[in-house]
Amino acid sequence: MLTWKDVIHFSVNGNPEPDKRVEKTEQEWKEVLTPEQFRVTRKKGTEAPHSGALCTAHDAGKYECICCGTPLFDSTIKFESGTGWPSFTQPIKKNAIKYHKDSSFGMIRVEVLCNTCDAHLGHIFPDGPEPSGLRYCINSESMQLEKEESHD
Repeated sequence: MLTWKDVIHFSVNGNPEPDKRVEKTEQEWKEVLTPEQFRVTRKKGTEAPHSGALCTAHDAGKYECICCGTPLFDSTIKFESGTGWPSFTQPIKKNAIKYHKDSSFGMIRVEVLCNTCDAHLGHIFPDGPEPSGLRYCINSESMQLEKEESHD
């Protein structure tokens, strides 16, 4: 289980190696993403709180990077943070997420990105539920939910 100490370590000393890398030009990203997905993931934008389609999603499945399809989070660790963005306590794998110190807007935060394609996902904060205490605050525009098939 990752902790805030691990997150800070990665943001200062380097991130775990991803399983693979996906790199495209800005034009190639524009061809496969909607304008809003491009603004959020490639230009480090943020969607308005409570506006994202995945804020209220509670279906079982995996949340994948909208840019490259890399699994990022499992629905079992999603929680209602009340912040207006989908929130998670842990990534699906230790090397799924990249952590970057963000000093924009006059504050210091830790930005989270897809470790496969460098898509901006959101930010992480040390105010989540136990046992990790982490809150990955993620833009809906940066993910897609691959729902588990029902076996009824």
